Amino acid sequence: MSDTPLRIIFAGTPDFAASCLEALLKTEHDIVAVYTQPDRPAGRGRKLRPGPVKALAQQHNLPVFQPLSLKDQAEQQALRELNADLMVVVAYGLLLPQAVLDAPRLGCINVHASLLPRWRGAAPIHRALLAGDDTTGITIMQMDAGLDTGDMLSKVECPILADDTSGRLHDRLAELGARALVECLAPLAAGTLTPEKQDDSQACYAHKLEKQEAQVNWSQPAERIVRGVSGFNPWPVAYTRLGEDNLRIWSASADPHGSNATPGTIIESSADTIRVAAGEGSVLLTELQLPGGKPQPVKTLMNAHQARFATGVKLG
Repeated sequence: MSDTPLRIIFAGTPDFAASCLEALLKTEHDIVAVYTQPDRPAGRGRKLRPGPVKALAQQHNLPVFQPLSLKDQAEQQALRELNADLMVVVAYGLLLPQAVLDAPRLGCINVHASLLPRWRGAAPIHRALLAGDDTTGITIMQMDAGLDTGDMLSKVECPILADDTSGRLHDRLAELGARALVECLAPLAAGTLTPEKQDDSQACYAHKLEKQEAQVNWSQPAERIVRGVSGFNPWPVAYTRLGEDNLRIWSASADPHGSNATPGTIIESSADTIRVAAGEGSVLLTELQLPGGKPQPVKTLMNAHQARFATGVKLG
């Protein structure tokens, strides 16, 4: 294998991508530029704030580019003039035109948080949890003009644990993705990786999350409701209506034993228990958040709000 350091353009924006950039910075490879999304307003003051990748790049004095699009010919020429061997793309958020895909000597590779072709698209971690998948993982892919359709260079599996939230699974996959990326660079440079075509007939699409998806439909089976609670934690967070308020549900568990009560009805209420009827089975709520408050275990919340969660109260 070649030991010559690669000239790498890195493109990414959120925490998941920053994990990969941090891993590359610990190697002998030369990060010649970092491409990332323009700064976005954040916080109560809505001040422009750099994303995690830009913040990390600035700490290491790396050149940062933040184009609104890569379709502009001047932007494409500037990228070509970096004379990169490889472009590494991780949750960047911009489409790469063919001229950009062709610019680096070894093309562009992507670190994707699923076992392709399952869960192509924007939200693979959340969709895997919502679907009740047992396993997910990381795919290193040679990028082409399609959406996550390129040849696969490396795949690493990751089990989905019973207590996983999208946040916990994200963190494990970020670490796994960073490691898989670094490990594939030497064989990629040496030309010893064997690309594998994706089976398009097995593909499914991980649509971007929408806030309204997180509203609990109590007519669904308890298991599916609980998958939603896990999949929407820490964003956008599952919620239901409690009177005039939105009640956010941070954690819950499913019980196969249900009742004849209308779905959404509290069927058990005590100092440390809130159980809600579902379409099939029931849901035991374990961590909740009222408007203006912090997420709290049910036992703590019930100290001050037990009357609001009395047996027979209807949620939703």
